Amino acid sequence: MKQTHILLFFISILFSGNIFGQEENKVIPSDTLPPAEKYGLRIGVDLARIIRSSVDDNYSGFEIVGDYRIYKKFYIAAEVGNESLIRDEENINVEGSGNYIRAGIDYNTYSNWYGMQNSIYVGLRYGFSTFDQTLNDYNIFTGTNYFGENTITESVTEDDLNASWIELVLGIKAEIFKNLYLGANVSLRSKISEKIPDGFDNLFIPGFGRTNDFSSIGVGYGYNISYLIPFFKKKK
Repeated sequence: MKQTHILLFFISILFSGNIFGQEENKVIPSDTLPPAEKYGLRIGVDLARIIRSSVDDNYSGFEIVGDYRIYKKFYIAAEVGNESLIRDEENINVEGSGNYIRAGIDYNTYSNWYGMQNSIYVGLRYGFSTFDQTLNDYNIFTGTNYFGENTITESVTEDDLNASWIELVLGIKAEIFKNLYLGANVSLRSKISEKIPDGFDNLFIPGFGRTNDFSSIGVGYGYNISYLIPFFKKKK
């Protein structure tokens, strides 16, 4: 629900931006040529990971986001980053840490006025992560209530792990100042492959998120700020 509220907030910014920008960007009869649309590289950072890193002692992460407009409503898009998360569960404490990349294509479903480049988009990504898992401690049960459980503190690290997945993305990007954009997105992810350490599972995969025993499906979200570097312009 939190992600939905954020998306609705950004959608309201997008439409309000169009209302205020309509007069500025409309074509008047004295114009000899209509305004052209910008094509270029839009690059920025994910704000959600920066904020979470500052408030959550068990998490650290940083992500660079970018897209490049290739044809009218189509964009090549990618996210590159690193993450680390300690999952302190009831019977186990595991830390996953590593790097990832997600790459794919976005399609803008929103029709802009001339000169504007806001978007409500759907996208498809292929994700790949290389990481390690460190088992910090775990509990074992003796089988009787008399002895209870025994906590084993033993640091075991499995490196050279990897995972891949595909994901469906829904998001928005709204221009708040010239060439400066705020964005928000949610994604649904499905694992394709996963290298599992000996003796325990991957409880967190960087770029994919938390994992569980009953499903290969995961979800994600992001809030980003980015800047468009225009390379050239084309008529709409």
